[in-house]
Amino acid sequence: MVEAQHHHRPTLKQSNKAFKSKHATKASLKDAAKGRVPRASLKASPTSSVAQSRLNRRNNAKQAQTKKRSALVSATRVFNGVDGAPRIVAIIPLSDDINTRSIVVSLAESLGVDAGECPETGLWRMRAERFKTSLQFINVPYRSFYAALDACKVADYVVFALSTTVEVDTWGDTLLRTLQAQGLAEVVTVTASNASLDPKVRSGILKSLLSFIQYFVPSQTRVFDLHASSDRLNALRALAEGKPADVRWREGRSWVLGESSEWEDGMLKVTGIVRGASLSANRLMHLPNFGDFQISKILSAPLPRPAKSGQAVSMEVEATLLAEPDAEEADSLVSSNDPDDMANEQTWPTEEEMSGHQLEQQHQPELPDAQNGTTPKTVKRIPKGMSAYQASWIIDESEDEDDEANDDDKEDMDGIAEEDEEEMQDMPMEEDTEMDTDSRREVTFQDLDAEEEEEQLMSWRNRKREEETDLSFPDEIDTPKDVPARARFQRYRGMRSFRTSPWDPFENLPRDYARIFQFEDFKRTERGVRRRAEQELGVVEPGVRVTLYLKDVPPEAAGTGPVVLFALLQHEHKVSVLNFTVQRNTEYDGSVRSKDPLILCVGPRRLQVNPIYSQHTRGGGKGANNVHKFERFLRPGVTSVATTYGPVVFGKQPCVFLRETSDTQAPELVAMGTLLSPDTTRVVAKRIILTGHPFKVHKKTATVRYMFFDPGMTQPCSLFSSFPLVANSCIHPTEDVQYFKPIQLYTKHGRTGHIRESLGTHGYLKAHFDGPINQMDTVCMSLYKRVFPKWAQLWTDTRTAGPMSAGDAMEE
Repeated sequence: MVEAQHHHRPTLKQSNKAFKSKHATKASLKDAAKGRVPRASLKASPTSSVAQSRLNRRNNAKQAQTKKRSALVSATRVFNGVDGAPRIVAIIPLSDDINTRSIVVSLAESLGVDAGECPETGLWRMRAERFKTSLQFINVPYRSFYAALDACKVADYVVFALSTTVEVDTWGDTLLRTLQAQGLAEVVTVTASNASLDPKVRSGILKSLLSFIQYFVPSQTRVFDLHASSDRLNALRALAEGKPADVRWREGRSWVLGESSEWEDGMLKVTGIVRGASLSANRLMHLPNFGDFQISKILSAPLPRPAKSGQAVSMEVEATLLAEPDAEEADSLVSSNDPDDMANEQTWPTEEEMSGHQLEQQHQPELPDAQNGTTPKTVKRIPKGMSAYQASWIIDESEDEDDEANDDDKEDMDGIAEEDEEEMQDMPMEEDTEMDTDSRREVTFQDLDAEEEEEQLMSWRNRKREEETDLSFPDEIDTPKDVPARARFQRYRGMRSFRTSPWDPFENLPRDYARIFQFEDFKRTERGVRRRAEQELGVVEPGVRVTLYLKDVPPEAAGTGPVVLFALLQHEHKVSVLNFTVQRNTEYDGSVRSKDPLILCVGPRRLQVNPIYSQHTRGGGKGANNVHKFERFLRPGVTSVATTYGPVVFGKQPCVFLRETSDTQAPELVAMGTLLSPDTTRVVAKRIILTGHPFKVHKKTATVRYMFFDPGMTQPCSLFSSFPLVANSCIHPTEDVQYFKPIQLYTKHGRTGHIRESLGTHGYLKAHFDGPINQMDTVCMSLYKRVFPKWAQLWTDTRTAGPMSAGDAMEE
């Protein structure tokens, strides 16, 4: 019998319970699942909530796919078919060695199309049978800046032609930045065919050009080399297939690229295809460089059709009337109101009244200076035994300096005053002549020659110096010595709080302000205009070839190359106050001052404006009282608001500010931005700061000088009747100090105060502050005045004013 083997039970083996968190979040469970669906839901019945949610998700995805597909089909339907509208392609050369015609010829060769009739500049249409569409090229010559802007506004595709041997110069860089700010359609980048280029360096050059163009158009993924046949076909496929990118500012608008134009008896006939939205005969049409015009009628202009297939004989189709303007609904060419001087009476004095007041002050008789020894001496109470030199160091304290003392201290002082009265004496003091030591000091004068004087004058008036001074000491100016401050700054006012103090936006408006239009609710007006445009009857749908008849057009409009027409929305011809949020171009190093003449490109228009700049308030742009500080310069790196008068524009329109140079086709890009709102109640307040020096300081009271220089006035007085040489007159307090006395003062170290009284005859004043001040501090007084821009004009290449030039420029 075999004895069973004995085994000890293992004591070190143990099995622990797996950790299971009781506080797992939904996000952690979702990450752990990694998209897996629990098995229970797969076996759920069709009526369960899980199955229904899965079906709903599939249905929503299918609906979104169907909607996107229908939108793509509807967007490209206008290009399909034999009678479909051609895709507009703008050829923009960026170097002087590129020929736009050679670019079009290279693209046409990929389909075997003869491009012998393609012009150097202008329009040329090509039928691409392989892609069942047509292409219409706009050949823009090199250094045609404004022609390139207009071509890109109507183009479906923009082709940037780069050179493999010549770099893009300053003109091309400015054009790319301007087009980027204006808004671009679908972009295709190509390089001109160059057989002499070494194949070993070709790939490196293409990579460099791709890096360059991606800085302006980040969506670019490749640069097509037209020297290779495969790239030519791929570039043409990118132009002929797919849906062109949408340009935001063109939404809800219609435009026409004129294939032909003819002028006859003040009527301009333009033939083209309607693009964008539906075209109404009641709306105005904008012709760049010439202005806005009314439509007389719209006729159909179909292309001739072949009589039979395979025959060259074509049959003309008779034109039919598509739309005519309604006399009651058509927009008028009235852009501004006629001011009613009786209804818009202003309480502000006229220029004649102000000039007459100044003449009266100038013709006042001047009094002769008093002889030495006849000026009365001031009497000062000093302790007995003190000399005149020691007494001159005592500063007179006003009665109000003891406001902070309590009643107990005053009672103690009254008891001591009776004992000290016997120890005081009266001493006549000479007038303080320390104020006039600088003016009486004689300085030798050396006359400079004409060249040195002119050089110093130009250095003093340097714009860079003014901008740096304004940046270091913002809004600080020097009070003029020859003109009283109350006359020089009579249009300014004081404000207790710039952020919260109310300002009536309809107070003291200029006369030309009555000419503009004001909207009670601009957003609601825009929604109503767009809603009525969609529901309007008797319109021409996009894709129809028409002939537009425009009234009262100058004859030179028919001979300016391809004619581009833009339809305006309702009320977009009326002039109002336009506000743009702008940022200065980082590559522009010049000085941009308020009211400098610039070219504003907004929507289809180009205007000659003199904008004023103000601070941009966050949180809607209005602030508590809709008062915004005027900026003398447009500074880099800061978002500002540019304000000007101009025609109303609906939508978030991009804007570009250009500055003219000696070359009319090479302007400088100054700033770019977006339309903020046509707000007529936005108050742009210009601030000036008058500064003074604390001459003498005693605790909270200071004698301030150099803030005013008014010499004061004299008036009859019997106080000094015993001095006949004084001509029986006495000094009146300085009128400038009395005029600005209600305005609050402040210092650069944070103290606030107010004027107590005028001192002497040289504009000195005594001020009291809320705390002790330092003699190294600076006393400031802020004054504000509302400023207005100047009237805008239509900008043209010939620098002739168009229909928008009515009205003179507004004065500040």
